Amino acid sequence: MPPIQDHPLRYALTNELHARPSPVIPVPATAVFLALKPAQDAAARDREADRAHLLDLLDRHGAAHPAPEATHHATMAGRHGVKWENHTEFTTWVGFSDTLTDRPFDPASFDVFPADWLDKAPGVRVTSILFRIEEMPLIDGACDTPALRRKLDDWFVGESLAVAFVLDEAAIVASDFRIDPAGHVRMAIFARPGTGAQRVGRVVQRLCEVEMYRAMSMLGLARARRVNGEMAVLERRLSELQAEMGGGASRAESVLDGLMGVSGELERLEMASSFRFGATRAYEAIVHDRIGVLRETRFDGRQTLAEFMRRRWDPAMRTVKAAESRLALLSERAMRAGRLLSTQVEVARSAQSQALLQSMDRRADLQLRLQHTVEGLSVVAISYYAVGLLANVVLPLAEPVGLHKTGVAAMLTPLVVGAVWLGLRRIRSRLH
Repeated sequence: MPPIQDHPLRYALTNELHARPSPVIPVPATAVFLALKPAQDAAARDREADRAHLLDLLDRHGAAHPAPEATHHATMAGRHGVKWENHTEFTTWVGFSDTLTDRPFDPASFDVFPADWLDKAPGVRVTSILFRIEEMPLIDGACDTPALRRKLDDWFVGESLAVAFVLDEAAIVASDFRIDPAGHVRMAIFARPGTGAQRVGRVVQRLCEVEMYRAMSMLGLARARRVNGEMAVLERRLSELQAEMGGGASRAESVLDGLMGVSGELERLEMASSFRFGATRAYEAIVHDRIGVLRETRFDGRQTLAEFMRRRWDPAMRTVKAAESRLALLSERAMRAGRLLSTQVEVARSAQSQALLQSMDRRADLQLRLQHTVEGLSVVAISYYAVGLLANVVLPLAEPVGLHKTGVAAMLTPLVVGAVWLGLRRIRSRLH
């Protein structure tokens, strides 16, 4: 069979299906998660700085470097497994070990990432998570609910605790999504005995993604609040300008200038917010998807992660959507008002142009009449000089027959006047 030519992007696009594999985490284990992003213009950041930060950590442990264009890398850093991923707006790190700390959620677990190395990070922390992964306590093959309940009550704030069975009761996950005194979100996983390390790793990755994309989506809420404040000012200004639109042609142009200014500000807001609002929509969809694939079932009558998000997080997403819709509607309203006022200004200008044309017609008519008057005077003036000249020519011939100058002038005047009048009329007819 002859070789088939591949599309130039075939392998790159196929390999995207296998990018960012889940970590392999045994039970019991401790895991930490860290998401970093630049404070501004994260999507346009210098990716080489992210890579240099990764290589610095790898070199400290003598670990192998990733491929030059790699967007993810997994290796061992001493006794810890480390997984690095580079995303559109942020970089994530997962570190894990197969031991449990004596103190649940001990901040020292984050020592896998040295303090001086964190100080040089090309970005700020978006979120960080401490995981405690234990075997599920069982009695006669069923979950020991009282024992688990005591741990949850000790580790989390009960008012906001979300806990559920996941993956057909292969594990229990729990978190209150609060930031503890050490600055981390706490999450616990209780895996049923016999649950594989790859499956546990997938649960950890899904929970990391839920928290990471939830945190990133909340940046849209912060932007929506700022935009709402600016829109309130612009909306009042727009209402004032629309109220002035009936002030007649004398006010129309100044009102139109004001409307163009408001439209420009709204366009600026849309351009400044479109990426953040679009990213928030995408992050929201990912959060719902990651919670969905966990296949939650209720544990001990507690709220599930999905219920927690519906109550605590979905209202924030609705606020973002409302701000985006409000901005679009306000921009459209300003554009409609601008088009209406532009039409009003054009009509007023057309009326002014019509009046100007009528005035010009009247002036042209007056000029024509004046021209006719001047032409009549011109006939007299030309005839006067022509008669004088012809009289001087004819007089020597007329004297022998007894005609004097007065008589010659009297005979020549009608002829000359008629000839001049006909000549000027013929010239005027050719010009027209």
